[in-house]
Amino acid sequence: MIPEHSLDPADWDELRALGHRMVDDVLDYLATVRSRPAWRSVPVDVRARLAEPLPLEPTPPEAVYEQFKRDVLPYPTGNVHPRFWGWVIGTGTPLAMLADMLASGMNSQVAEFDDAAALVENRVIAWFVELFGLPAGTSGLLVSGGSMANFVGLAVARNARAGFDVRTQGVGAPGTPRLIVYASSETHSSVRKAVQLLGLGDESLRLISVGADYRIDVAALRTAIAADRTAGHRPVCIVGNAGTVNTGATDDLVGLAALCRAEGLWFHVDGAFGALACLSPALRPLVAGMERADSLAFDLHKWMYLPYEVGCTLVRDQVAHRATFTVTPSYLAALDRGISAGGFPFAERGMQLSRGFRALKVWMALKAYGIHAFARLIEQNVAQARYLADLVTAQPRLELLAPVPLNVVCLRYVAPGFAGARLDVLNREILMRIQEAGVAVPSHTVLDGRFALRVAITNHRSRREDFDLFVRTVVEIGDALAGD
Repeated sequence: MIPEHSLDPADWDELRALGHRMVDDVLDYLATVRSRPAWRSVPVDVRARLAEPLPLEPTPPEAVYEQFKRDVLPYPTGNVHPRFWGWVIGTGTPLAMLADMLASGMNSQVAEFDDAAALVENRVIAWFVELFGLPAGTSGLLVSGGSMANFVGLAVARNARAGFDVRTQGVGAPGTPRLIVYASSETHSSVRKAVQLLGLGDESLRLISVGADYRIDVAALRTAIAADRTAGHRPVCIVGNAGTVNTGATDDLVGLAALCRAEGLWFHVDGAFGALACLSPALRPLVAGMERADSLAFDLHKWMYLPYEVGCTLVRDQVAHRATFTVTPSYLAALDRGISAGGFPFAERGMQLSRGFRALKVWMALKAYGIHAFARLIEQNVAQARYLADLVTAQPRLELLAPVPLNVVCLRYVAPGFAGARLDVLNREILMRIQEAGVAVPSHTVLDGRFALRVAITNHRSRREDFDLFVRTVVEIGDALAGD
């Protein structure tokens, strides 16, 4: 007979020993992260080794692991480092890392089966419904991140407010109006992607101007809605921001919610990181009105510090949520008993049928740390942002470029004789040198035509001394470049 094979190890004890080494090594790696650069580029020789041919025959697992330690582990994105403040990228935690290992070991398919993984995800969603003050019965889904969370929320909005059967007729069917979505000019690009992928097109996205505080101009929004109705279009949704990616600004969510109710529009909140400010009683007023959303998108790998990837969409109307995504072929039909009976139909809440056990790290982290611990860390990051802003305003060579309502600080170096494009070039060079030196990883943006160094603090390892070092380094590099 032809022998039958498996991918299980021939020697379980040997793999067990290797697994223990892996856990010990990565915990040591995290424990000593402060001693390493915040980022470093992958060297030429490492890039060459990783450009290897397709492996046709096996390599001993120990040898593969040794290559990982040599060629992969030393060159991460860097967001585990205490001075990584680029974009809005969370830090991860050791416990949640171990939870991901456990989830991979279980290898659950969290779609619609009667298993513990589904119960855990359903409970995690219920916890967030409670935390955000949404009504009991609100539907939800764990997704890959904020981009997919926005897509899910806007897909439900489109179908629920279109005024015709989008699933049957399709967008742009004869006799149907153009559907319009409104958002501020500061709204994340994932909203634009979602509008495009939902078949609405860029011409259906109205980007409304913002004020000096980078919040949406509600009067301009009202004018745009009235103009679209006059033109025969159908407004369907307003997107409110709870923490914009550029500056951390939060729109007038209470006002937007009232406007949506008055106009019969769907209210979607992109709370990618800012929504989680509500965990803190002190910060909750900054995102007031979020609890009135029809759908809410947020990330747990940002300001809840969990490892990538895990985001969430909450949808107030569970009937509309499932009506957007439910497709039930015979092979997915539930039975009265057995594994396909009694589960939670997560596959009917989003695009994915194949879904991993994302909820385990969330569940374990919430239970092990408690919400109050996360609230204290979020408050700490906001206090650190204000500390950095004070350092900037106290330093004559630095300029604050936007208000600091939450955890994002935008600044630039200034020097006599430098202005306009020349000053932008100088700050761009400062940013790249700071990153390349491994001192810190801020990112960048452009505000009112000015190039800004952008510090987004969603890092539970950062200390005030890290911001002191960052400011000193910016000034030192800027002075050296300006002098040259």
